[in-house]
Amino acid sequence: RAVPGKDGACGLPGPLCQNKPYLFYFNIVKCASPLVLLEFQCPTPQICVEKCPDRYLTYLNAHRSQDFEYYKQFCVPGFQTNKGVAEVLRDGDCPAVLIPSKPLARRCFPAIHAHKGVLMVGNETTYEDGHGSRKNITELVEGAKKANGVLEARQLAMRIFEDYTVSWYWIVIGLVIAMLLSLLFIVLLRFLAGVMVWVMVTMLILVLGYGIFHCYMEYMRLRGEAGSDISLVDLGFQTDLRVYLHLRQTWMAFMIILSILEAVIILLLIFLRKRILIAIALIKEASRAVGYVMCSLLYPLVTFFLLCLCIAYWASTAVFLSTSNEAVYKIFDDGTCQFAGKTCNPETFASSNESRLCPGAHCQFAFYGGESGYHRALLGLQIFNAFMFFWLANFVLALGQVTLAGAFASYYWALHKPDELPAFPLFSSPLTSASLLSLLAAENKFAKFLMTCLKCCFWCLEKNIIRVAVLDKVTDFLFLLGKLLIVGSVGILAFFFFTHRIRIVQDTAPPLNYYWVPILTVIVGSYLIAHGFFSVYGMCVDTLFLCFCEDLERNDGSQERPYFMSPELRDILLKGSAEEGKRAEVEE
Repeated sequence: RAVPGKDGACGLPGPLCQNKPYLFYFNIVKCASPLVLLEFQCPTPQICVEKCPDRYLTYLNAHRSQDFEYYKQFCVPGFQTNKGVAEVLRDGDCPAVLIPSKPLARRCFPAIHAHKGVLMVGNETTYEDGHGSRKNITELVEGAKKANGVLEARQLAMRIFEDYTVSWYWIVIGLVIAMLLSLLFIVLLRFLAGVMVWVMVTMLILVLGYGIFHCYMEYMRLRGEAGSDISLVDLGFQTDLRVYLHLRQTWMAFMIILSILEAVIILLLIFLRKRILIAIALIKEASRAVGYVMCSLLYPLVTFFLLCLCIAYWASTAVFLSTSNEAVYKIFDDGTCQFAGKTCNPETFASSNESRLCPGAHCQFAFYGGESGYHRALLGLQIFNAFMFFWLANFVLALGQVTLAGAFASYYWALHKPDELPAFPLFSSPLTSASLLSLLAAENKFAKFLMTCLKCCFWCLEKNIIRVAVLDKVTDFLFLLGKLLIVGSVGILAFFFFTHRIRIVQDTAPPLNYYWVPILTVIVGSYLIAHGFFSVYGMCVDTLFLCFCEDLERNDGSQERPYFMSPELRDILLKGSAEEGKRAEVEE
């Protein structure tokens, strides 16, 4: 059979496919079979043809008539005319019937149309199946739907892949912009902590406000436009998401979501204003700690580089495993053959025992894979590869967290700052050394070390759970606003760029099938990058707070047991606790 995978794709250079751009299904009704969902292949012979059939013919009528020369172009290559009619139909050398068809995405689909609410092909509401019985046009519709569903799934994946191939460098540029913005924010946060926090809050409110305004303008622009009032439920799922942007209901939904998000943020800022002031003071203290460990600002780049290595290793291994497959052919039948679904060799199938026992069966390309032990283990290897990727990625993230925590802890427990700070806090902290040595230790030793750390942390948290829960979440909320600001800014820039709305670079943006593919990629990547950079301050605040709690438990501020906390940190936290009536509990 001239099918992709053996003779080349239809229309491309190949012994049987060149100058034949369309794929023709012998019996498209069989595409309604459940096998389509399992194999992603219609269980009927498929060949490449120069053009789709434009008339209604059965093999019985065309045989020994002047239409036979036309009919033969839809038979398998090398068709022998010395066979009888029953033998030809049994062996599947020719389709039993030709139905007027039209090309759609290089496939021949029945030219079905509606006339006064009745489905028809040509001028007929029924058709002869080539075996002496007449069937309803609706069976053709079901087969065409299933074949089209498989086609749409494949086309969607291919179009997304095409979008990545033409826009990957612009995606990288967008991620670099997000990285530079994140780095700029945390550097400014070091020197202008209080100002930058309120700038982040104000800018985020303005960005969300602009989003609401833009959605409202699009909603009003579509008023009165034909088809814009169709509901999302009536439209259903469409692979081309651009269709939804022509509906007023879509922009109304976006406007409601952004309005709710804006209202929630404003209400939280109002009700948490006192705690936000304390959190800002704590961020200022964290900025002081970051000032003594300036190399911590660049450590997210190390984490980013290590994550890139993990991703590159996973991707290269996954591609190697995926490309080590072979073309697999399986036996397709109408369901009566006991060998249906078994693998076969298309070159020897005609003379095989399966072909003799199942005359109506066909050896057809199914997918790329293999039947050897290695090929059967490919799925397990891919799963293991994915597991190793997640393990390595989480180890890199955990290593970064432990390294930063150790560096900021060394700052806190230095009684005379900065004289007693180590020369390289990031690489000389005991926590970092312990994390690196734990990789070489036995599994039980690592488990004991981990459990000891967790016991200490949970014991400390149990003593100060209220203070940790309230203040830690408020600072996390402020950092989340900063991340959302960066993601929103880069996302809006990506939206205007990939939709060709920036006139200066209008011709530079690549043509795309789905512009949401690079936009979503940039948004998700920007959030991950911003999260990596803001995690420096997040880890600094968490470490200082846990060290502060431990300091209160171990010391009392006397000359024998002085506090290691700075006077500023003591004033921030103890004063904040006193304002809430918690100072007595703190000093116990």
